[in-house]
Amino acid sequence: MKYVKKITRRVLRGVLPKRSVTAHKGDCGKVLLLCGSVGFTGAARLAASAALRGGAGLVFLGVPESVYPILAASSQPEAIVFPLPAEDGKLSEAASEEIAKRLEGMDAVLIGPGLGRSDGVLTAVRTVLEKSRVPVVLDADGINVLAPHKDVLRECACPVILTPHVGEFARLSDTLASLGRQTAAECLARELRAICVLKGHATVVTDGRSTRINTTGNPGMATGGSGDVLAGLMTALLGQGIDPFDAASAAVWLHGRAGDLCAERLGQYAMLPSDMITALPRILP
Repeated sequence: MKYVKKITRRVLRGVLPKRSVTAHKGDCGKVLLLCGSVGFTGAARLAASAALRGGAGLVFLGVPESVYPILAASSQPEAIVFPLPAEDGKLSEAASEEIAKRLEGMDAVLIGPGLGRSDGVLTAVRTVLEKSRVPVVLDADGINVLAPHKDVLRECACPVILTPHVGEFARLSDTLASLGRQTAAECLARELRAICVLKGHATVVTDGRSTRINTTGNPGMATGGSGDVLAGLMTALLGQGIDPFDAASAAVWLHGRAGDLCAERLGQYAMLPSDMITALPRILP
């Protein structure tokens, strides 16, 4: 029987880098987040806030120009928000040129939260996966638009972490019901040559060879925006040079632990994803 490791606090030991006394913002990870669209600006705000709380030195948030004024005024002031060409409130195909330029010098990339689905979004996702040489977190609508084009994942040169919930996983594979969560996630990871983080109760983190099952979290986290927090936090850890499999595992544990602290203080009904971001300083060094 294959040995499966549970993700506990021990996974953080030796994973989170100790900061040098001479460290500056450029040493702590430059991350690029491509998020948001008309009606879904909250996803971008939550992802950026989580990336900042996760310790990223510089957070660049690229958004459709139609929502740029909203996010420039309402996002964390520490985030560097910039506009990208848009059409019908979403990224247009013209955005890919600017995205390709922005990839240079980054340490990790997140694409997907709140982007919606369009030809422009698909082009943006393909551009990131084809041109990035640093780890990429593919989340939410990034997964949805790429589901009919999975061959792109098999051919990309960068490490990729997929973070689907059950519905998004079903767009990538129809094996969940027949194989169960763990085996289905392992098969998909091997098929797409990616790390798969299958979210939900006892979140599964697997690269197809090694598998970890999370031990934190509660039903109060089942609300819109929770996944955006996880994606931003995971990207921040990747940007600080943590191995992708360890970064995914640590982010899942930290996210769930923050949720547990919120449930203890606020109750599972009243807690919000933004509360989880506020709880992170109680857990991180």
